[in-house]
Amino acid sequence: MARWLVPLSALFLLADSDPASYVNVFIGTTNGGHVFPGATLPHGMVKVGLDTDSPGNQAGYDANITFNVTGFSQLHDSGTGGGTSLSNFKLWPLPECNSFASCNTSMSVRKTLRKVLPDGSPDDAGSPGYFATNLSTGVQVELTASRRTALHRYTFPPSSREPRIVVDITNDGLTSNTKPIVNVNTTTGRVTGGARFASSFGPGRYNVYTCVDFKGDGYDFEAPTEYGVWLENAPVQNSTQLIQLYSGFLSEMGALLTFPPSSNSIHTTILARVGVSFISSDQACANAESEIPDFDFDETVATARETWNELLSRIQVDTQGVDKEITELFYSSLYRTHISPADYTGENPNWGSTEPYYDSFYCNWDTYRTLYPLMSLHDPEVFARIVRGMINIQQHEGWLPECRGATVQQFVQGGSNGDPILAEFFVKFYEHASALNVSADDLYTALLADAEEQPPNWNLQGRQTTVWKQYNFIPSDIYDSGGTATKQVSRTLEHSFGDFSISQVAKILNKTDDVVKYQARAGNFINVWNETVTLPGHSSIKGMMQPRFADGQWNYTDPRHCSVNDPLHSTCYLDATNRDGFYESSPMVYSQYVPQDTAKLILLQGGNESFINRLDLIFDQNYFDVTDEPSQQIPFMYHYANRPGLSTQRSRTVIAESYNTTVSGLPGNDDSGAMASYAFFFLVGMYPLPATRQVLLASPFFPKVTFYNPVFNTTTTIIANNFRGNPQNGIGGTVFVKSVTIDGQPWHSNCYLDWDVFVNGSTVELELTSDINTTCGEGSDALPPSLSTGGYSGSI
Repeated sequence: MARWLVPLSALFLLADSDPASYVNVFIGTTNGGHVFPGATLPHGMVKVGLDTDSPGNQAGYDANITFNVTGFSQLHDSGTGGGTSLSNFKLWPLPECNSFASCNTSMSVRKTLRKVLPDGSPDDAGSPGYFATNLSTGVQVELTASRRTALHRYTFPPSSREPRIVVDITNDGLTSNTKPIVNVNTTTGRVTGGARFASSFGPGRYNVYTCVDFKGDGYDFEAPTEYGVWLENAPVQNSTQLIQLYSGFLSEMGALLTFPPSSNSIHTTILARVGVSFISSDQACANAESEIPDFDFDETVATARETWNELLSRIQVDTQGVDKEITELFYSSLYRTHISPADYTGENPNWGSTEPYYDSFYCNWDTYRTLYPLMSLHDPEVFARIVRGMINIQQHEGWLPECRGATVQQFVQGGSNGDPILAEFFVKFYEHASALNVSADDLYTALLADAEEQPPNWNLQGRQTTVWKQYNFIPSDIYDSGGTATKQVSRTLEHSFGDFSISQVAKILNKTDDVVKYQARAGNFINVWNETVTLPGHSSIKGMMQPRFADGQWNYTDPRHCSVNDPLHSTCYLDATNRDGFYESSPMVYSQYVPQDTAKLILLQGGNESFINRLDLIFDQNYFDVTDEPSQQIPFMYHYANRPGLSTQRSRTVIAESYNTTVSGLPGNDDSGAMASYAFFFLVGMYPLPATRQVLLASPFFPKVTFYNPVFNTTTTIIANNFRGNPQNGIGGTVFVKSVTIDGQPWHSNCYLDWDVFVNGSTVELELTSDINTTCGEGSDALPPSLSTGGYSGSI
């Protein structure tokens, strides 16, 4: 049967032993997940995929069949909120036009629906490094990619005697182009061009360029039979250049080419190779020629899959007794953690450097908690490159990047959350930093820049350090021309954790005075703790993080603010008019955010029983928000009150209730892999403590999990003895950790592991029980560490 007649859903029914076969790229592609399902390499710059006219097309794609396809563009982000991100340089196949001049080139006119399968889903297919769809026009589209180059394969129906392809220079996701240019080479059909576009989540604009070449698949042609440029919906044949000379907005322009039909087959297949560059069209062409020189589509797909398989196979799971959906959710989550940030090395237009350059940090506030600790477990070499790139940005711009996209700064969400990312790397790999080309001195200098120097615009980078150092919290009544007076309480909490992270690095570097200084600043969270505030209707819930004035007097924000229980239904997103002190979550949630010193938080909240009661209320009254990062650690916080069974129960309920393998299988947008890494850790029975050498421990959803770390060249194995499967609703089961041994020796805690387990390649055995009333153990070191109990005061 001919390729275009096979339902695309059937192309990947036979799962091989390779972990890529378990990846479902369509999880979270609708209902607000904003996941990119197209073709890319791990951290690839090019992410080539299908774009729709959905209002939720932040990543271009939407699985809802009611939305039209508008093109196949080369650049995307994945899982972001905010506005549509990238979606540059769409290609579009036209199987039939009455004449060249009558072809519909404008996006609003050319768009069409996809074919629909009997189950009502679109006829789309995908796997790591490959994407395909069947359009209602009868054209099959297949996509694959190298790092900076996309390769498209368009198979036209037999009726298409003059197959044409539109190259759209101007339509990004925001229709924001200015100063576009397009050129057509009449001899080869090569299309070059570029434009200037608006950032998705900030005030900046960026330039990007493309270079498109065409080749027949299975037949040869010397040149297109027709060529021209188009403006709006008006193609002009034989015209080879169009330039916008004025600076105002121009809606649409590009190139149109007609190709001779194949004489070897009743179906004509055209390959389109699309190089992309943030430097120039010439560099876009060079990228394409070097990365995919021979237009070999199948080889490019195979190389991409091999690359993904090598990475994914570093973490293996025993699937015996485990529902296939859990394995699919596991590897799909692991896959999505490697879509961003993107490797733009060689594509930085702002300065020249031999260091790596990574982009699409969108945003560190989302990813520092779980994504980078996951990289520590199995991908430290790429993690090191990302850290080197972040340090290089600090060296040229003054501060570490926070939220960054398409080479421009975007808005800071919280604190300076690059700090715990650098600290996470160094605390775990300081003994290997030099071999990984990470300078300890440069890393520490970058951290101190964030901690001590106030930038001209702390909306885009760095911190509001002047008042932070003066008051040891961010007052709610100080207005500074360098940024917006918002998020004062949540920034205080995040700066406290950031300074804790810096103290961890200082400790390794034997900078004793700095250890004392930054550990003291790590305790600044206490300065926004108001012990008199209670939760309305629940007088037993006493004490809350609250805004405070510079003179020490308290301001007030209703603890229910920005939650489903908020009587005012207010929001707390990035808004200059948000004066309530919190970002993207409620005071009830932020009052739990002291990961460096949860023991002190328990004392502030009245002891273990009161702490547990507060956690229970957070879940029972729906203050816990699985869609947003400030809530992420809360299911595991029972560990600190010596009730790890409750953490296990809560975390498993989160998976059962909020994650599945459908196109609506995420509770919210994936936040550049933040939610994927969060689900991953819950599935392996852990929760990370960034910038520390500890990880909280529960039970995995598999009888055995292994982690291979290429820097240590070791494999760590976690075995769940007495494993009896996973209750579908997440409730009960033989899933609670009764005891732990490491390399055959009893371990002193059932609640956490030390990083040495992963350095040494140990075997960790968990004895499971059905009794939820487990504890962390008997010794003084059984509870997870906290600053106030001396857990981080000793040597590394």
